[in-house]
Amino acid sequence: MNVVITGIGLWTALGESAIATWQRYCQGKTALIATPDGLVGATTLAVEKIIATTTTQALNDAKLTAPLGGAGVVVGSSRGFQAQWERWLRQPSLSRQTWLQTLPAAVSQQVAQIAGIQGIVLNPTAACATGLWAIAQGAFLIEQGRCDLVLAGGVESAVSPLTLAGFRQLGVLAQERAAPFDRQRQGFGLAAGGAIVVLESEARARSRGIEPYARIVGVGLSADAENIAAPSVNQTGALLAIQKALAQAQLTPPDIDCIHSHGTGTLRNDAAEAAWIQTLFGQAIPVTSHKGALGHTLGAAGAIAIALSCLSLREQQIPPCVGCQTPDFNLDIVQQTRSAHLEHILCCSYGFGGQNAVIVLAHP
Repeated sequence: MNVVITGIGLWTALGESAIATWQRYCQGKTALIATPDGLVGATTLAVEKIIATTTTQALNDAKLTAPLGGAGVVVGSSRGFQAQWERWLRQPSLSRQTWLQTLPAAVSQQVAQIAGIQGIVLNPTAACATGLWAIAQGAFLIEQGRCDLVLAGGVESAVSPLTLAGFRQLGVLAQERAAPFDRQRQGFGLAAGGAIVVLESEARARSRGIEPYARIVGVGLSADAENIAAPSVNQTGALLAIQKALAQAQLTPPDIDCIHSHGTGTLRNDAAEAAWIQTLFGQAIPVTSHKGALGHTLGAAGAIAIALSCLSLREQQIPPCVGCQTPDFNLDIVQQTRSAHLEHILCCSYGFGGQNAVIVLAHP
């Protein structure tokens, strides 16, 4: 693929910009705190403010100025404006005059309005694979010649009473700490967050004199077609997505230098992910996950993983799998930030309904 990432907009509970998040993440800090409802991100922000913040940051980082005319937008969310709807139900006196601006498709529409984009505007929803799926779709639009510039990613303000109640019923919320791949892992902590990246054709970026963060060289998308909320027992869907991404990138497993895993910290998901990593990559490849530090941002998680992996490629550093103290699997789980020679990073996201999304990033 001839698609590069030239700008990053990132807001997380750990930091309100890419630099702030990266620095605290590499220091091994976490934004998660224990509450009576379970582990949650220490700060929350309305989803429309996350949209505005990350869009503006991405444009500034890529040295772009609105309006962008015929560019494209592919930005999605798992929960969208659900938290705002719940507030309205609890407090009927709140004004609902802007409810049309909170319909599901409004996520990408608001990005388009901020950036002055009048081209293709898509608003995907693929559960926790949404953010990665959106970036993959944006790369497809450029590869197909539909656009030469796309804003893509995911945003989420996930902490709400209904969302907490649902995950609590599933038994996947941690009570004390989020610890992906740890022997004592309890589940994940919900948090708000978002990442929007600027995708361009290599030719366009070159003509602007912009140094990319990374190249997107392979994309793999698949569905398990098995369970609503559980990963495939045989990992067939995940393996298929990874194999598709590697094939498109013309790479083999030994070419991958690091895996930024989905790594939720739940018993079944971590076990399933560890199984396919061992099957395809063996035991020596470095594996990390950001969810012990930033929390699980659902539809935004994959986009955040891409943003962080771009920074890994630029800084040549692998950030830690925060919270993992005693790995439960025979894998190289990164427990402290380490310097490494990074040419290719595999980013993975999985969602309810058996959604599997994988992207291979390459050093520019």
